[in-house]
Amino acid sequence: MTNVAQDSQRQLRPEPSGQGRCIHQLVRQQAARTPEAVAVSFGARTLTYRELVDRAERLARRLRAVGTTGEEVVAVVAERSPELIVRLLGVLCASAAYLALEPDLPPARREQLLAAAGCRTVLGAPAGLSLPAGVRALDDGAEAPDEPGSQPVERALDVPEQLAYLSFTSGSTGAPKAVCVPHAAVARLVVAPDWCDFGPSDVFLQLAPVAFDASTLEIWAPLCNGGRLAIMAPGTLDLAELAAAISDERVSVLWLTAGLFSRFADRHPEAFAGVRQVISGGDVVSPAHVRRLLQAWPGLRFTNGYGPTENTTFTSCWSTTEPPAGTDPIPIGRPISGTQVRLLDEDLRPVPAGAAGQLCAAGAGLARGYLGQPGATADRFRPDPAGPPGARMYLTGDLAQLDGEQNLRFLGRADRQLKLRGYRIEPAEIEAAMLAVPGVSQALVVAEPEPAGSGRRLAGYLTVGAAQQDGGVHAGLTGAEIEAAVRRRLAERLPGYLVPPVLTVLAEFPLTANGKIDLELLSRTPEHQPGAPATAATQPAEPTQPAESVGSELEDWLSQLWARQLGLSRVGLDDDFFELGGHSLVAAELLDAVQRRYSVFIPGRALYLNPTVRELAVEVAAELGRAAAGTGTESGGGA
Repeated sequence: MTNVAQDSQRQLRPEPSGQGRCIHQLVRQQAARTPEAVAVSFGARTLTYRELVDRAERLARRLRAVGTTGEEVVAVVAERSPELIVRLLGVLCASAAYLALEPDLPPARREQLLAAAGCRTVLGAPAGLSLPAGVRALDDGAEAPDEPGSQPVERALDVPEQLAYLSFTSGSTGAPKAVCVPHAAVARLVVAPDWCDFGPSDVFLQLAPVAFDASTLEIWAPLCNGGRLAIMAPGTLDLAELAAAISDERVSVLWLTAGLFSRFADRHPEAFAGVRQVISGGDVVSPAHVRRLLQAWPGLRFTNGYGPTENTTFTSCWSTTEPPAGTDPIPIGRPISGTQVRLLDEDLRPVPAGAAGQLCAAGAGLARGYLGQPGATADRFRPDPAGPPGARMYLTGDLAQLDGEQNLRFLGRADRQLKLRGYRIEPAEIEAAMLAVPGVSQALVVAEPEPAGSGRRLAGYLTVGAAQQDGGVHAGLTGAEIEAAVRRRLAERLPGYLVPPVLTVLAEFPLTANGKIDLELLSRTPEHQPGAPATAATQPAEPTQPAESVGSELEDWLSQLWARQLGLSRVGLDDDFFELGGHSLVAAELLDAVQRRYSVFIPGRALYLNPTVRELAVEVAAELGRAAAGTGTESGGGA
């Protein structure tokens, strides 16, 4: 191993028992040992290990009967539920691989991912869900044909190297990339890990979106170790309900992204009373929140995990039960078992001890590469100079260095890639979507501090061409109206976390003396007042009329709700949620409150399309009307 301890000759520790098996084989082993133990709980509903495996095997037979072949990618559309777990396990039992999709993905995005993955079959598609030509929705509740014998069928492809799932990440070329993760990489993460302690007595909460690679840890860590997977009810996130679920389900191991951890620890510190291990990551963790947590609950273990999707959730971890002193950033620790880390310079040579270098990961956690993108795979997955013949390493693009205790410390990105609230974001993908909007001539996406200083948020800048200013598609529009038009187009094509909450129209981008965009000056330009007019040429002669009011009671309630959630004294009907400091976590709480009060589902992207109280009130009223008429939005369907 190069750099970490400067020991290029260190050998991997012996492979823990079970790492030479596929995920479904590990779960079957647990079912054979403890068939009546509860594997999955969902409120009052439970599945024992025997029931879980039996249902998954029936689904696997159904998939094989319709011609599903080894390593074929099967899409699974489902909210958090026991059915989701059965479907994922059933796909694996059929020797296929799964692609997990959120039910409320924009249709254009869903079609893009299904096409990129080459999916022929979708499990759990809600009624009325639009699917591309050639893609079938399979009724996984149908009776599966019998196969000879009653035991699970072992197939020749059931080897650890086979494909387990695809995970799409934001793409620097404007298109998402499908990371191909094998079974062996998941086993290295969850079987006999040296970074955390999982066992049959543990209860692990499943909270992360299933398309987010944190779900790999949440789902398979308990099920491969005989524990219980407690599933959080689907829907937008409500922190009070999360606290109640942790208590009701007696959760002992909890994974929260860095941003959610800080917010939850502030609002519900009492919820950690029965938790023995808290795992966080996905962004820079607040040392103050870690310190307060461990001071309040002595003996609780906190783990900060770091890792890209291409190295299967975690590459390194730092764990402690002692409150950290001072304000230094929390380390990202040391490589977990089955993993080696290299710190390399621009020429991929080891940097001197203590120097900063690009963090490169090697070992059993590596993905195969990117599906159908050999060029991108060759660029990021390189031969490992310190490994055995044929070994590879992944160039993360992250900068890190070793501290005096041989812990890795994260220093930021070596390229433009961002990590916000646990999601990896390629600004180029968002910029490509912005440039696809007619009339937009330039686009730039960066991360900027939130107004309250509690984190970072995406900010998008754009210019419109002279033709648009002089009579094109955006002629006669204010900057705010152009921003709204672009936001609508983005929300129709991208998941919510890729839609910048702040969009600013500029007359032109400020440049440095050498002709590059001046990022520092950009955030201080007079036009950087979201909603301000872009140029005189785009201002209308008269102000546009506001949308028709849908009723003062609904608008008043929404105004009060926004003010409470955002910590403001008041919110006007035409104030923009994102310009007031709102982001995805606050948006989730807000939409969940709407759902509880009015018993109507409002998809997450609705707030991006309707970011003012007045606009959201119109959307809520329309959804109430559709519900009364017995119809509903596509994304409101069940899985």
